[in-house]
Amino acid sequence: MPKKQITPGKIRDHVKRLGELYPPIPLSSVDRTVHDPDQVRSRFGHVLNYLARVELEVDRNVLEILTLIPGVEETDRLFYQDVWQPQEIQHGLILDRLSTDVGLPPSTPQLTFTWTIRLLGALAHWRPIQDVSRMLFYLTGASTERQAVLAYNSFTAGLKEIGEEAIAESVIHPIKRQEPGHFAYYRMSAELLAARLRPWQKWLVQQLRTASYTMVGTNGDEAYKRDIGGLMVTFDLDRDLEAYAREIGRLEARVVWANRHGMEFPPYMLASMRESVELYREKGLSTLPARYDLEGHPLVERPEAASLVAVR
Repeated sequence: MPKKQITPGKIRDHVKRLGELYPPIPLSSVDRTVHDPDQVRSRFGHVLNYLARVELEVDRNVLEILTLIPGVEETDRLFYQDVWQPQEIQHGLILDRLSTDVGLPPSTPQLTFTWTIRLLGALAHWRPIQDVSRMLFYLTGASTERQAVLAYNSFTAGLKEIGEEAIAESVIHPIKRQEPGHFAYYRMSAELLAARLRPWQKWLVQQLRTASYTMVGTNGDEAYKRDIGGLMVTFDLDRDLEAYAREIGRLEARVVWANRHGMEFPPYMLASMRESVELYREKGLSTLPARYDLEGHPLVERPEAASLVAVR
């Protein structure tokens, strides 16, 4: 069956459907029943903390979009303003509340961005550069959403394995269900834009991605790289990093690199994954969050909590 042609109208209709089918998840609608908070915290506390922070950084992501794409098109605006940001901020708030339920401190999202974003944004007032910025936005979004889906799949399975059905089905599953629609938007948008990029624009996208690619939520920070390395090890994604890279990078390999020399994923993705895992194995997590009571005061740690930073 021939592939259906992507048009701006189809992308806009897709975004509207996302908004209609998946309104932001109310905190009151989820069942945060945790049977064994200590076990959830010791096995998945660092994962929960990381995912909550990344989801809450959506407000910074919106500021980056406004800086990088000063002439944002209406469908893009509809997506990030009316669909993506409201959904993602609720994901973060729900995960953050669950974090405090199991004794972790509230998340501390990073809401500032680098001068390189501002520089590229200044150049993006020139339309050819703006198209380069838009492609970077779509590629980053696609990579992020694939990482999110794989992480939430593993998180759901892990929670069920320890008998935490309520939070697996009522918290993680509804969040996970909203992510594939975001990926579809980024995929269609990237494919449509790629068809009109000139060779020099594609070359510039390749150079910028090669120089700047990082795993989701790391923001170029070594501490965050260690933390996502811990997430990958916890979910056994480190056992076959090339398979993981294929899952995340096959769209980018096709759209930006035209599967050059049989490329299944861009090499910078695998390099970023290996760096994060190696940093985690060498140094552990960046922090070992203390348990907190409801007033925010740290509690005395039990000895087994040290297992959170153990490197297998």
